[in-house]
Amino acid sequence: MQHKILEKLCCPFDHADLELTVFNSAEETVTDGLLTCSNCRRYYPIISGIPIMTPDEFREEKFELPFLAKWKNELPKELEKFRIKENHLLS
Repeated sequence: MQHKILEKLCCPFDHADLELTVFNSAEETVTDGLLTCSNCRRYYPIISGIPIMTPDEFREEKFELPFLAKWKNELPKELEKFRIKENHLLS
């Protein structure tokens, strides 16, 4: 995902601005990272350059948890209070 695309993205749940945490990048492209919405406390991983911003009912923990495990030392501390999907917190 290119950094300039972030300006056009918003949280699909509440349309708030997203914050970017970069784990891995090459030139102008984020290959692994995390988009977070501090308003609704949801996160959206960027895996292999693709932001995963599917609606709650289609999010799959089994796909996202390996990503979180891989980057656990880089994750923001407050992420443990964020949702994978509605009513399901990480902690």
